[in-house]
Amino acid sequence: MHMRRILAIDGGGIRGLVACLWLAGVEDALAAAGKPGLMPRFDLIAGSSTGALVACALARGLEPRRIAALYREHRHEIFPGLAGRLWSRAGRLFTHGPSAPKYDGKGLEHVLREVLGDARLGDAARPVLVTSYDTISRSPVIFKSFKPEHRQLPMWEVCRASAAAPTYFPAHGMVVEGQQRALIDGGVVANNPTACAIAEALRKDARVHDSHELVVLSVGSGERNRPISLREAREWGALEWAVPIIDVLFDGSAEAVDYIARHLVGDGYVRLQTRLTLGLDDIDDTSETNLLALEKLAGDYLLQAETRAKLARLVTLL
Repeated sequence: MHMRRILAIDGGGIRGLVACLWLAGVEDALAAAGKPGLMPRFDLIAGSSTGALVACALARGLEPRRIAALYREHRHEIFPGLAGRLWSRAGRLFTHGPSAPKYDGKGLEHVLREVLGDARLGDAARPVLVTSYDTISRSPVIFKSFKPEHRQLPMWEVCRASAAAPTYFPAHGMVVEGQQRALIDGGVVANNPTACAIAEALRKDARVHDSHELVVLSVGSGERNRPISLREAREWGALEWAVPIIDVLFDGSAEAVDYIARHLVGDGYVRLQTRLTLGLDDIDDTSETNLLALEKLAGDYLLQAETRAKLARLVTLL
């Protein structure tokens, strides 16, 4: 199995829009160099959380700009506004209690079913790897389209499991390899799935004898930089840390993976990522103002000289 050329996509909720626009920029750079098509250039696609949706949609033949449009079209269904949340929470008060997740996940499930249809994970046109975490066995679950036990799993369910961010969406229950699982966001395992993909390539591709032989494009969705002061970090308890700790853990693991991948792969590693301005870092801010700002951030990043140099190097590698 060939896995030398890897595409890995971070989580980030609605900021998956940014990753899609950057992938569209990669596609444009390839086309300008006479190498049309994004998917033919990669042997393995890995995704976590919202990145899992992007990875699976790409593997089903959707183009990056079309996936970006889907984020726009379905954003309010995935992340309902205040009225929808209050109505949902009122209905869940007696079954889930007052600390139920912010969203009930029904909108997310409907969108995933609509986008991915009846496709099974094994229907992916390119090998796909998706991260999740099982709270019953307290262990990672790495879904692989090329693993016989995973081939018949509904693709939408795999994405639903990977996107079940704690405090935002309920865990997703499904049977995997004969065991009942309670699956939560892949970001708990690796919000940046690059290291998982590198390990899989080294294990599966007999042609690859060293990680420096790999070509890896790692696509972020914007890096948070909202500070937590020393006083807050010292004084916060469980209630105050409940939501911020998710962001801290996801971002911390993503940056750690970036550090590891740079050293493992060397010149064959390209990372697309930029710091978010304050106010653009919420994973569920679906306001028109926020989406326009994210689109501008993504476009501006592609115009930077450093980014253009990265894309030129990537095109040569691919």
